Amino acid sequence: MKKYIRVILLTAVATAPALAQNGGFTGPAADAPAQQGGFTGPGVATSTVEQAKSMRDDSQVVLEGNIVRKLGHELYEFRDNSGVINVDIDDKRWRGLTVSPKDRVRLEGEVDKDWNSVEIDVKKISKP
Repeated sequence: MKKYIRVILLTAVATAPALAQNGGFTGPAADAPAQQGGFTGPGVATSTVEQAKSMRDDSQVVLEGNIVRKLGHELYEFRDNSGVINVDIDDKRWRGLTVSPKDRVRLEGEVDKDWNSVEIDVKKISKP
């Protein structure tokens, strides 16, 4: 029985590329390499700290400004021209990026509202 299953699996693996080549579009640009799909329109607009504080919980937000100081493990103070807000940046989000208070950064994340506070849960950090 095991031998029979192995033969079926090997046959399926060997014929899969041939099956994948059959069919498809044969008109203009048919030989163009396939590109990864996705949305190509406008994204989330850059907001200010003041605007972010009035947004709903879990709203997507993009902020540009400076990380002023570290408040605790993965918790930082962020400032732009409109104000200051705490941002939560998981260690894995840094991906080797080094930032000082003088560096302008772009934070993409979501608003995290509790009863008495608002902070940003950062999903991506970059230098613009």
